[in-house]
Amino acid sequence: MKMEVVLFMLFSFLFFTENTRLADGSLLISPSKLTMFVDELPDMPRIQGYNIKNGVNLPKSLEIGMYHKKWKFHRDLPPSQVFAYGTSEKIASVPGPTIEALHGVDTYVTWRNHLPAKHILPWDPTIPTAIPVTGKGIPTVVHLHGGIDEPESDGHAYSWFTAGFKVKGPSWTKSKYRYHNAQHPGNLWYHDHAMGLTRVNLLAGLIGAYIIRDPNVEAPLGLPYGHEFDRPLVVFDRSFRTDGSIYMNGTGNNPSIHPQWQPEYFGDAIIVNGKAWPKLTVRRRKYRFRIINASNARFFRFYFTNRIQFIHVGSDSAYLARPTVSRKLLLAPSEIADVIVDFSTSDSDEVILANDAAYPFPTGDPVDKVNDKVMKFIVKPEKVVDTSRVPARLMRYSMPDISTAVKTRYIAMYEYTSSTDEPTHLYLNGKSYDEPATEIPKAGTSEIWNVINLTEDNHPLHIHLGMFVALEQTELVKVAEFKECMNTMNDAIKCNIDKYTTGKRIMVPTHEKGWKNVYKMTPGCITKILVRFSFIHSNTSYPFNVSAEPGYVYHCHILDHEDNAMMRPLKFTTT
Repeated sequence: MKMEVVLFMLFSFLFFTENTRLADGSLLISPSKLTMFVDELPDMPRIQGYNIKNGVNLPKSLEIGMYHKKWKFHRDLPPSQVFAYGTSEKIASVPGPTIEALHGVDTYVTWRNHLPAKHILPWDPTIPTAIPVTGKGIPTVVHLHGGIDEPESDGHAYSWFTAGFKVKGPSWTKSKYRYHNAQHPGNLWYHDHAMGLTRVNLLAGLIGAYIIRDPNVEAPLGLPYGHEFDRPLVVFDRSFRTDGSIYMNGTGNNPSIHPQWQPEYFGDAIIVNGKAWPKLTVRRRKYRFRIINASNARFFRFYFTNRIQFIHVGSDSAYLARPTVSRKLLLAPSEIADVIVDFSTSDSDEVILANDAAYPFPTGDPVDKVNDKVMKFIVKPEKVVDTSRVPARLMRYSMPDISTAVKTRYIAMYEYTSSTDEPTHLYLNGKSYDEPATEIPKAGTSEIWNVINLTEDNHPLHIHLGMFVALEQTELVKVAEFKECMNTMNDAIKCNIDKYTTGKRIMVPTHEKGWKNVYKMTPGCITKILVRFSFIHSNTSYPFNVSAEPGYVYHCHILDHEDNAMMRPLKFTTT
């Protein structure tokens, strides 16, 4: 080997392992300084969202606060300043406690803001942002992602409030939220949703899992159960300074327009349940993992290094009709995969859950030797008796029927750039969030939404209240020509959309063909979805007034996009 090559490799190694000095003089820690797989995977505190009295399940009221505290993300990293959910400051955690609700039994939550006057992360007032008139306090509001609930409890972006409810947003309704839990059983998660601050409030730690259980229909399935064998895995990415503080760039990509906002946040360290690259010792049997991608912008394409399979039983908040199997699992930000992993099929005593998704997805940088690893499983050698099973049939909900759709809509995704070709903001249908609602469905109906992605990014679209099924994706032809027309007219029909939808069909993955509340909108494609604004498991009406204020929203769930301002209001009529 030539001396020049040796010197180059040595320089590259030293460069990679050196901490980076930031503009403010602090040091960004190199993730290579943190040894992987040394921390045990935490099981977050669990809170029962219902009472039992004389054998009867009854509604329960909870108080969950948001606290400023320290959290240790890694053995070798100093404690980090975070915002954490919990029933007290002492036991508040990142992620927050897992709330376990019961189908058909109300859970009431009073979310209390105990946060300080100043944020621990930089934020940008030049994007549409919740800013208290006093100039003090951190606005927060909680959205139960996947919840089918009244508008007043949905966590509207303008329903924010500061500590002690001292300052409230223009759409604030009440302090105690009601979660009806009237929907089908499945996986949800709760997180902050304050206008323009979602990305920084989640980065600070305001996330947590929520499960709706229905023993009457779930117990007969025989899936793995119990805290040891049925576990949420909340996965996200963060970067840290050497003092342990969470790092977010304080300078925007267009600083003269937006001093701080950047189009995507990516962290160097991969966190699972609050620990960087943790480990978990498992038995040679089946486990159920409810995997939530709680990242701001990072997609994960998970796989096991020894080729163990994922057995999919659910996607987002709904069970599949039948289990499906895959070697790889692509999850966009906010998507949930409910999978069974059978470690009795492992041919090794250790296996790494890995990741190979480019960032930004799909055409960004390839993963490196740090962010290509998620966590390690240590598999005990001895065989065990496993009475759990994966049945051939799971849950059969109503089939998507396009003949029931009462309206067809076109939803176009736009990205706008500066003279330097750097993103400045993103819109849905060419409109800002504050423009009047143009999507006003009738409750109880279904609609066809054709989502046209005119950007280079894959955007996970989330629709509040509604459940939907992805029917097909089609690549657009002559994209530049069609985009030019859309930029001028902002009307798919007038731009002769049918002329451009003759490209290759992209198959919907088998494990994503069920009912979802998030779907990945592939760039340069039109995605047809059937949206249902009613329960998928019954013919009953919503047990609340869906047309009440402040209404709902739909948005891209890349948080940096949602904040600026890829989100639109969603209103409903009942007549």
